[in-house]
Amino acid sequence: MSALGKVVRSGVGRRRLQSLVMALTTFAAVTSSVLSLGLLAVVQAPFDHAFSSRNGAHLAVQFDSSKVTAAQAAATAHAAGVTEAAGPYPIAAALDTTIGTDCPQKDWAGQDNHPITVTTRPDLGSTSGMDQLALTQGRWPAGPGEIALPWQHYATACFGSSVVFSSLPGKPSFKVVGFANSVTNSATAFATADGFARLTAAGAKSDEQMLYRFAKAGTDADIATDKQAVAAAAPAGAVESGQSYLTAKQQAGGNARAYVPFLIGFGILGLFIAVLIISIVVGGAVASGIRRIGILKSLGFTPSQVARAYTAQAMIPATLGLVLGTAFGNLLAVPILGGATKQLGAASAASATIPLWVSVVVPLGALLIVGVTALIPALRAGRMPTVRALVVGRAPKPGGGQRAQRLASRLPLPRALSLGLAQPFARPARAVLVGAAVLFGVVSATFAVGLESGFNRYLDTSTAGFNVASEFVEPTADVGVAWGFYGPNDPRRPHLDAAEVAAALEGIPGTKAAFGWGESGATIVGAPPGGEPPKVFTVAGDFSWTNMELVSGRWFSAPGEAVVGDKLATTVGIHVGDTVTVAQQNKQLPLKVVGINFDTNVGDYTVMTDAATFTAAGLAPHIEQFNVQLAPNVSGPDWTTSAAAALTPLDASVQPNSDGGKNIVMITMGALVATLTLMMVAVAALGVLSMVVQDTRERVHDLGIFKALGMTPKQTITMVLASVTLTGLIAGLIGVPLGVAVEKATLTPMGNAIGRHLPPSVTHTYTAGQLIPLLAGGIVIALLGALLPAGWAAKTRTATALRTE
Repeated sequence: MSALGKVVRSGVGRRRLQSLVMALTTFAAVTSSVLSLGLLAVVQAPFDHAFSSRNGAHLAVQFDSSKVTAAQAAATAHAAGVTEAAGPYPIAAALDTTIGTDCPQKDWAGQDNHPITVTTRPDLGSTSGMDQLALTQGRWPAGPGEIALPWQHYATACFGSSVVFSSLPGKPSFKVVGFANSVTNSATAFATADGFARLTAAGAKSDEQMLYRFAKAGTDADIATDKQAVAAAAPAGAVESGQSYLTAKQQAGGNARAYVPFLIGFGILGLFIAVLIISIVVGGAVASGIRRIGILKSLGFTPSQVARAYTAQAMIPATLGLVLGTAFGNLLAVPILGGATKQLGAASAASATIPLWVSVVVPLGALLIVGVTALIPALRAGRMPTVRALVVGRAPKPGGGQRAQRLASRLPLPRALSLGLAQPFARPARAVLVGAAVLFGVVSATFAVGLESGFNRYLDTSTAGFNVASEFVEPTADVGVAWGFYGPNDPRRPHLDAAEVAAALEGIPGTKAAFGWGESGATIVGAPPGGEPPKVFTVAGDFSWTNMELVSGRWFSAPGEAVVGDKLATTVGIHVGDTVTVAQQNKQLPLKVVGINFDTNVGDYTVMTDAATFTAAGLAPHIEQFNVQLAPNVSGPDWTTSAAAALTPLDASVQPNSDGGKNIVMITMGALVATLTLMMVAVAALGVLSMVVQDTRERVHDLGIFKALGMTPKQTITMVLASVTLTGLIAGLIGVPLGVAVEKATLTPMGNAIGRHLPPSVTHTYTAGQLIPLLAGGIVIALLGALLPAGWAAKTRTATALRTE
């Protein structure tokens, strides 16, 4: 080993604690950065690649064929901003289907398959033109009795069996010969021209679909403007719906997108604290090793070799942290990514891994930052004159802050405490570095507390409403059957007689309130055909006691009114005052939107209306469950016993509210936030420890004098701890507002990333009970970091300390 290598190894060995601090710092920073950049790449890159290679459409618009001709639809290709257009193609939207009884998996045979949107193209397998369709299994339809669907819209175990259009007269069936998809979900089923003609002959309404690309289509606002331009080029009222590629992009990323904003926040905090800690450690090594630097130079080491030696002492532990952080970031990504790429047709969710370039670029970039940060104080060591370094040695340095010492001595405090409080003024630059380390720790802790509180409130708010009840009442035939096993239009799915059950519940002693609800099986005209199937819920009774929250508007209170889910409103562009149309068994019902609902527990694309509205329009409301609120001090088991007599004749049974548990995504996020925060706070405390160790070593002669004058070990500990208390307090007072600001800048984008607007109950996360302890967090972090050096200082023998001069 070369002489330079021995110096580096010796330096790393002597400073094990500082090496550990640098390794942990870079580990935390790289873990967050690899995760955030990797997730961003994974959730965007597959869609972006597929969209580009298949020439996806920015906007797919469905025109009402009763208000526009094919020629008029085609003429919209010349609307303002359009750069390319395709169509018109015939399309039949939101047709109810069931899985054919010929499915070999008998549990699936006859089940509701949710609505699908069918189209046909002149050449389904074309590899040119706009919105090229991709076949992922099987073959393209070749005859009028065949069809291809995305794998998400049919039971894969039934591939090769039939799908039945259950809402059409005669219930025409088609053999599923292929799994295929449009990258932007412009349709969810593909048939030949003759096959599409079978559907229209059976009663399906055929509309016209146009596909467009625009000069400017990067944001939702751009797409809204483009859609308005298309609508202006068509006859009034002809546009029924428009499907944006941004919606499909968001659906493809799934919940993984929600992780990116807060991981970016932790990544930035981690990089800042890494730069700070490394500069502290290397600068401290130079300051405390001046005599060693002089010896090295006297032995023939050049300034370049000295600089390289001190830089390498930082690079070795930092490199270890980089390697471990990269590996840990990749491991954490596995449960987060889940099926993010499977939605784009990937063969397996295992393909959703962080790209190799991320695992290379992030650590290399971090290594460059570490190297530059360490090089600055290392160059100072290299330029230091040999004679000056040898003369300075380990002699005590003249202290500053004498005025602060005099002022502190006048305070009615123990002398050890006043000495410690004045110490930051003796070396203000060092106090600033300690404060900066504590500041980042406080910002990280405040940020984490806000996120965790926001996650919990999101869960509480989003799962209110239909989940709130003392007891549930459901059809006896449904007891023991998994929720949603049979679709809403499946004849095997039982329903309750709302009027009879409501009357029975009202007569049972101890019942305070109750309401019934269920999925009607109706479809939403204009809802996005991709992603989770849209749902229309009908409600019977007063549910105000559930505290279900609105983002805007009010709850329905009159016939013909409805409340739509926030994600549906965002995706389709629905506002309070608009009209949304639902259809059940080919019969349409227009509903006035009076509110936007935040509840996410029952689905992404939802409409809620009163059951009486359906009944009045000749549609069938499906009431599948009653939520019951018991009066105070009423025993659940006793109430259930008395309710059984009234409900059993109605084929209804009482089921306890088992509380389905927390969302796994929220649990994963909370665990990740807690892990990253602990690392950040630990690194901040270790940064304080490193600075206090350096300060204590430099002041060991002063400590010897204090001990010779009678300072006890307890007083020594008090003095060292007091030296960081004021700095910690100031850092806490500054760090808490900064942490709150970071949280506010992160939580809303997290909601936007999954297409949701968060209500005030979720975004107003901090309480006085949280902020007051956080304000003291700076002191806690500073004291944690200074505790070990204080103990070491207290154990230092007086004679040893005095011999350092």
